[in-house]
Amino acid sequence: MDNRYDVAIVGGGILGTFHAYHALELGLKVCLLEKDAYPQGATTQNFGQVVPSGMNSKWQKLGRESLRIYTDIQSQFDISIRQNGTVYLASNEEEEQLLVELRAINNNNDYASRMLTKGECLDRYPGLRKEYVKAGLFFPDEVTVEPRTMIHRLQEYLTTQKGLTMKTHFTAVSCERNGDWTRVRSTGNEAVLAKKIIICNGSDFKNLYPEVFAQSDLEVSKLQMMQTKPQKNYSLKGSILTGWSIRRYEAFHECPSFAQVKQNESADSLQKKWGVHILFKQAMDGSVILGDSHQYADVDKIEDLGYDLDMDIDHFMLEEAKKIMELPTYEIHRRWYGMYSQCKTKDIFQTTIDEHIHIVTGIGGKGMTGSAGFSKKNIATIFNKQRINL
Repeated sequence: MDNRYDVAIVGGGILGTFHAYHALELGLKVCLLEKDAYPQGATTQNFGQVVPSGMNSKWQKLGRESLRIYTDIQSQFDISIRQNGTVYLASNEEEEQLLVELRAINNNNDYASRMLTKGECLDRYPGLRKEYVKAGLFFPDEVTVEPRTMIHRLQEYLTTQKGLTMKTHFTAVSCERNGDWTRVRSTGNEAVLAKKIIICNGSDFKNLYPEVFAQSDLEVSKLQMMQTKPQKNYSLKGSILTGWSIRRYEAFHECPSFAQVKQNESADSLQKKWGVHILFKQAMDGSVILGDSHQYADVDKIEDLGYDLDMDIDHFMLEEAKKIMELPTYEIHRRWYGMYSQCKTKDIFQTTIDEHIHIVTGIGGKGMTGSAGFSKKNIATIFNKQRINL
């Protein structure tokens, strides 16, 4: 019975871990299975911004629930949450109009935001170039996390205080129904039995269900980011999103002026070619993370994206960042890229193999912001909010 659970979750990233969290909150016995010694995928290779403001109305609700969950956990256990808010910086009148329209939408949704004048932006964000900024829109409730730290602290919290069983170096290679139980077996021939299985391991689910994977509409996005050396005597609060973010994020698609703004853009710019929008966030060590880019390939052609950093992209982002923010140093300490899977035609990939095996993956760039809220809803749906007795 020690190796039998109400639910086993395959994949220890942010989506799988929050499914585990909410299953534990229902009083279920939970096992989280991770193929590596610790999560190393998209969950740890991102900016660490929790920005419901950037999502469409449906996902903003889930993102706002994520904010409540993050802050509740942080009040009990330090998972690196910092509430310094998010700002969108407009560089021209078109972008400022989009900010005004987004603020109106958020007022209707009872989500707090306020417009910042050019002077207020310059006062609040040191180094911001006056020739760049025209206005800002500030969301005070939004938070940042340290992506290379948060997931480990969250899992420590769940294992030490919530009763989660976590098995690492567990690469799942089979998932078979056997009577009342479903058995997940690893490459090391270790087996876990559970009433229900939830598979949240990105595109790796192809190893378990290659036919389902082949019929999916998953694609992979490659994002390049970099991190400066620690900035001396310099503080930058919260998440800084700029004009290209305004032109990219889903939330702005709902603004009346958005279609016309996009129509006015150059179709052959490097920004469009590489999917660049400039972001800034200061890490706890004082360094500044900046980026990022987006390149796409079908999930079965991931090699088309290459396994190296494209230095032309990095150089382009760096030069554009310097036009927006004057930092004490732009000396780069670290460069990396992240890879995440997403759906071409849906918000997230979900399918049920039978009533006991659920695949949930392809959340894309919504992972850090949306996973906590989405997982709460999904766990309630899967278990119908009822305790399953062993």
